[in-house]
Amino acid sequence: MGGSWAGLVVAVVGVVGTLGAALLTQNRADRTKRLELRAAAEQRREERQHAEALLQAEQAQVRQREGLELRRRCYIELNTASRQFLTTMNSYLHALRHDGDVDAALAELEAVRLAYRDRYSEAQMIAPRPVLNACGVAKHRLNGAYRKIKQQAPALSGAAAELQALEDELHEQVWPCVGAQKDAMRADLGVEDAD
Repeated sequence: MGGSWAGLVVAVVGVVGTLGAALLTQNRADRTKRLELRAAAEQRREERQHAEALLQAEQAQVRQREGLELRRRCYIELNTASRQFLTTMNSYLHALRHDGDVDAALAELEAVRLAYRDRYSEAQMIAPRPVLNACGVAKHRLNGAYRKIKQQAPALSGAAAELQALEDELHEQVWPCVGAQKDAMRADLGVEDAD
């Protein structure tokens, strides 16, 4: 009987070894598969994060381009309105000096002043602080000159020396502020340095 038990034990050990090897192989295959799935999931997660980062960067560039275009349009309109306001004040003084159509010149001055006010209001919502500072100085000078012209000019119709003094004030004190405003806007747009 000893030999039959030995044979049986050898047979059982052989079967258990075969089954154990199959189980170990299957276990390792499952473990390898889990690791591969984790690695694939990690790679997909990294790819999603990369795609999201690219999308966010692209959206930021689009917002930046749109903001630049919005500021550019606003600056062009404000610069044009400022210069038109100043030019129209000169035209009004010219009409007073040469007995031109003062009423038409005054009506045009009022319309241009209102257009300037609207463009300045828009710039207050769009322009960064350095540009607003320059625009504020120009606005102060433009409105001060306008007030002075409205108060003094009608009584000065034909008074060449006094009208010339008002024109000189526009050229010497207001135009430089409008030019500084333009320079600040150009610097913000990257057209040239503020210096």
